Amino acid sequence: MPLTAGPLVGALDAGTTSVRFILFDTRGRIVAKAQREHEQVFPRPGWVEHDAQEIWRNALLTMRDSCAGIAPKRVAAVGITNQRETTVVWERSTGRPIHNALVWQDTRTDVLAAKLAADGAKEGGRDRFRARTGLPLASYFSGLKLRWLLDHVRGARRRAERGELMFGTIDCWLSWNLTGGVQGGRHVTDVTNASRTQLMNLKTLAWDDALLDAFAVPAAMLPDIVPSSAVIGALGGSDVALEGVPLAGILGDQQAALFGQACFAPGEAKNTYGTGSFVLMNTGAKPMRSRAGLVTTLAYKLGDEPPAYALEGSIAVTGALVQWLRDNLGLIEQSADVEALARTVEDNGDVFIVPAFSGLYAPWWDAGARGVIAGLTRYANRGHIARAALEAAAYQTCDVLDAMARDSNLPIRELRCDGAMAANDLLMQFQADILDRPTVRPRMIETTALGAAYAAGLAVGVWPSTAALAENWAVDRRWQPRMPAKRRRALLRSWRRAVERSFGWVGEG
Repeated sequence: MPLTAGPLVGALDAGTTSVRFILFDTRGRIVAKAQREHEQVFPRPGWVEHDAQEIWRNALLTMRDSCAGIAPKRVAAVGITNQRETTVVWERSTGRPIHNALVWQDTRTDVLAAKLAADGAKEGGRDRFRARTGLPLASYFSGLKLRWLLDHVRGARRRAERGELMFGTIDCWLSWNLTGGVQGGRHVTDVTNASRTQLMNLKTLAWDDALLDAFAVPAAMLPDIVPSSAVIGALGGSDVALEGVPLAGILGDQQAALFGQACFAPGEAKNTYGTGSFVLMNTGAKPMRSRAGLVTTLAYKLGDEPPAYALEGSIAVTGALVQWLRDNLGLIEQSADVEALARTVEDNGDVFIVPAFSGLYAPWWDAGARGVIAGLTRYANRGHIARAALEAAAYQTCDVLDAMARDSNLPIRELRCDGAMAANDLLMQFQADILDRPTVRPRMIETTALGAAYAAGLAVGVWPSTAALAENWAVDRRWQPRMPAKRRRALLRSWRRAVERSFGWVGEG
């Protein structure tokens, strides 16, 4: 790619399946990028792990590959964005993890979540900590994953209490290593990632002693909480490219996408269609408690400015359903083939797929739900299954946005879309139809990495304000709803009947 004039800003994007490093210019255009996948480890059904050392090695390699031929002085700052709830515990003295990282998708703490909910039945059950954290008790969040590691790795709790172990989400693990590791690396996480641990108080933006007691987590192992956009330290240490460049931004991946989509005003919302999908809506300067099955989270905090909050709906399976059609059923050879197959039919043939492979997340939060294919007749064919798989992403997004509208009373005028599935024109049109709102795909769909770069660049003055970032945002394509209201209502009724059939498939006993 041709090298543009002016400063560059780097983004280290540590996702669920790969690590990428991307360099952006001041107009938010990609100048260079590199990507490496990491192994997905499945020790048991429902358990998902990563090798944190492999993620760190891939971070070094992608940074080296992207920056080949580029003078370090051209790079003004680097930001990090990451899979948020994935949990790492490592030795302070050696930097070695004591166990594989527990991935956000991992469900081994379901039983522990249920026990804590039962113990706090008089305090709200699964919502007993929602007023402090914005989150229900669920295996999704990293506090319970940390508790599991302390309880199941031999000697871990004793060592943590002595201050020998460090905890962090992937951003924390990478920032510590990037700024020196055992030689004095910064042990920090930003407010967006901290808000996903269920250990931080949403209002004080600090670790909460009552929560640490409830989760049995020693305070000595926790990182410092910093703003999303602020100079954290200089890159340095063995094999780190761009030595001396400021690390100046950290955002959890979905908040980074919100930031990269320039959703800076209350009511502005985005959906990132990846393995799962994540709908976030900026709600402004005060946390807004959800009564419709969403979570309240930090959107971002810029330096010393007050924080911005968001409502979020996490959907466990969207792109992963297309992968399932490819890998498990053999209906397509590549994920990108699903659109062509879905276009072989005019509609879904009354087939609905509820992809509750590991339960349903927002707004239902039913860990016992399991996948359902409803409405099958002899008429249904491969095209109908493909179309139902795409439509499942749109229906689940619609459920979340309906909940956001009920919670916030804010008008949602359009949905900004990014992620791999946003390239699917059939899905984007159906999303607009079933929402009855426009869907918009930006010209730059690498919004997660872009958001991390923007946060870092703001901290060092590459961009003067969020207004300047908003000027970079540009539309690639906009889809207007065109489905008749009667048809929309009928489809939503059928979808919700299918969802009800998925509930409670796996009982408590």
